[in-house]
Amino acid sequence: MRTTSENEVLKYNSRFLGTVIFAFGVLKFFEPFHAWFHIQIAKSGLPPLGVPLGIAGEMSIGLGLLLASSFRTKIKSLFTPIVALASAGLIVNMAVAIYVHLQPEVPANVLPLGIKPPFIPLVFMLLAGLNLFELFRTNQNAPSVIAH
Repeated sequence: MRTTSENEVLKYNSRFLGTVIFAFGVLKFFEPFHAWFHIQIAKSGLPPLGVPLGIAGEMSIGLGLLLASSFRTKIKSLFTPIVALASAGLIVNMAVAIYVHLQPEVPANVLPLGIKPPFIPLVFMLLAGLNLFELFRTNQNAPSVIAH
């Protein structure tokens, strides 16, 4: 990777995403978020296993982004794969969230901020995509786009 100043976007975006996604996962252990999440999964037609998988996914993605961005100088060789995997996982996670938002049986009052259109998952998906773009752009080992 290039110098630290060129990775500011990646560092702060990863910390933001990690903090928010980890917090969303933890909140699902407490009411009313716990009940809301169960309703989202049930009304969207996803299997009940989606509840623990969704919570575990959010917490592990958030923790991965937080730890990688906080200790990136100590884990230089692991930083890129951890952030890439967590960001790709977040895109998949948000794709499921978009699916849930678009299901007519899922009421708006059990969704984040009561917003039925999937604006929030789309924003998080775009921010995760920004992470992947920044990783590719700043990684010196990335393959050249222009053939020699």
